[in-house]
Order: sequence, then structure tokens, then C-alpha cells
Amino acid sequence: MNINHLLSCMHTHTTFCDGKDDVEAMCLAAYEKKLHAIGFSAHVPMSKQTGFFCDWTMKDEDVGEYSRHVQEAKERWKGKLDVYLGFEIDYVKGIRTQFDNDIKIVNPDYLIGSVHFAVPANGTRIFAVDSPLEDFEKGLQEGFNNDGEALMHNYYDILAEMISLGGFEILGHADIVKKNCMGRCLWPAESEAARQREIACAAKKAGIAIEINTGGINRKKINDLYPSASFLQILHEYDVPVIITADAHCAADIAGSYDIAVQKLKQIGFMKHAVPYVKNKKIILQNETL
Repeated sequence: MNINHLLSCMHTHTTFCDGKDDVEAMCLAAYEKKLHAIGFSAHVPMSKQTGFFCDWTMKDEDVGEYSRHVQEAKERWKGKLDVYLGFEIDYVKGIRTQFDNDIKIVNPDYLIGSVHFAVPANGTRIFAVDSPLEDFEKGLQEGFNNDGEALMHNYYDILAEMISLGGFEILGHADIVKKNCMGRCLWPAESEAARQREIACAAKKAGIAIEINTGGINRKKINDLYPSASFLQILHEYDVPVIITADAHCAADIAGSYDIAVQKLKQIGFMKHAVPYVKNKKIILQNETL
């Protein structure tokens, strides 16, 4: 596949969190795929801040080393590949936000705001909506009495709250709540569409981009993009900027399934996608022709 040189991968994980390859290997893969830029978006540390163990996030003691590795890569690849330092903020209602001091002190180039965790109102344990199926089913039972629609609303409530707070540039895998629901109907489509319209409106107002995430396809977790085609239709209707990412956890996945993403966007009617640049020492996402 001949990748457009203005494509990037701003959602990238390395061995500093749950990725399989190091910073240099990911940079090399991005360069070989002729990408315009790569952004590193390690999952921010979770355990110390939240009090619960999370095995896929960065360790608190590794944040400085992570920053150093990415900054050194910026220098090594200057003139060949734009390299950015970022984090994926795993927003947890009332516990973990994009404004926490351990994030701000690093002064990242950009942030991805993501919601992984449902927070049941009945006080039962917080759980990741994209966790393995057995854990998801347990959380759905304990936290929502097997009411899939209640879970869906909980997820979109938290997503909307995160957007309203601001402080990040890219919204990550906006409908990841569907991951464990593929092939079965846990809530009415029209109910979710109404929530997705709220998210599209809020994203447009906030001036953020929503990623077209190919990671589920690349890792063979689902056979669909995040967001789904119906959600993409809504984003197109609201003229929300979109940015294609691989949510890459290994070098082989850099630019993975981008042909599928580009084809789907064009089918829906998108003519442009967001590309990262630096202007006045600040990262901006500028629309370019697909």
C-alpha cells in the first residue's frame, strides 16, 4: 500500500506501557511507512493515583525515562520524521484527569483523552469496558444488573464529562464501549446514536479531533474501526475533524489498516483529515486533503 506522506500515527504505545517494541523501533517503522509524524502516547500511570492496579499503564517511576527517550528520538529523527511526546489519558470519573500534576510536569506536546473505565453508580468496582469478556460480563452484572443500556449511558456520560473539561487535543477510540458487544445487541442503536450526536456536538465546540482508530482491526479484537460507520456519519454531519491512528502496540502495526480507514472516510464523504504540525512551539492539528 502506498501511504500518503501526510498520514501520521499519534496513538502509539511502547514497552513503557503495554506496547511490544521500543521508541526507536516504532520511529523506524513510521519512517519506513513514509508517515509524516509519529506521536508517542503512553498510558499514564494509574495505580498510585487511583488506588487500583492496572497492568497496562506506565509505572510512575518510568515517566521521566519515557520522556527522555522520546525527546532523544526527536533529535535523532529531525528532518526525516516529526516525533511528538504525548500521553493517553485514561480518564476515570472523579479519580484520574488530564490535569493531574504528574502529567503537567512533563509538559507533553499533546494529549489523547480516552475513557476505558465504567464507574457504576451503585458503588461496585470500576472496570474497563474493553477488558477481556469474562471481566466485562462480571462488571456488567455487578455494576449494572446486566442492563447494557445503563452501561452505555454511563460510558457516554463520562466521555461527555471529559470533553467538557478540555485539556486534550485528540479524543481516543470514541465508541470503544462496543468492543465486547459485537455480534449482539446490548442497547438500542437509536439510543446510542443520540449520545453520539452529543459527543460530536461537544467535540466540535471544544475544537478537538476524533481519532479514526484502526487498533481493534490490527490486533484482531474486532472487525471494525473506532468509531463505527454510523458514528462517522454523525461526525461528518457535524464537521468534526478526524485524525487516522493505528493505536499501535508494535512496530508491525504502524499504519496498519490505514487503507481501510481512508476508504471508509471517503465513502462517507470526508475530504480532509487532521495532520499534526508545530506552530509557535505548540502542536496544531491542521486539515489536509485525504
